Amino acid sequence: MTSQTRSRADEAGGDRSAAGRSDAETAATSPAGSPDTSDDEAPQLLTKEEDQGFRGRWQEIQNKFVDDPREAVHDADALVADVIQTLATTFAEHKRSLEDQWGQGAQVDTEELRRALRRYRSFFNRLLST
Repeated sequence: MTSQTRSRADEAGGDRSAAGRSDAETAATSPAGSPDTSDDEAPQLLTKEEDQGFRGRWQEIQNKFVDDPREAVHDADALVADVIQTLATTFAEHKRSLEDQWGQGAQVDTEELRRALRRYRSFFNRLLST
């Protein structure tokens, strides 16, 4: 990796502190300097069954490549589209749940909103780090 490529990779990952952590990693650290995992734990985006199903399909696609590379690539495209759709559905349901609370006139606690925002941040950072 050239220094120019490294520089671009660093820019994409955010500024680095002296300890070499990204902004996202620093934001997930409590004031005492220990990781704050209570709210920043990565939310489960797929059920265990969905995860296993997608991974099984991926294995089949890889095995198919030797005999039919074109079909394997076509199937890989379809699999990625299915994963993206499943993730979009998961977040639509999460959003709907929050909006239902607000729509019922329920006073939403600021702490609850902070946790929701942290879950979104976790997902956002996971998406950009891939």
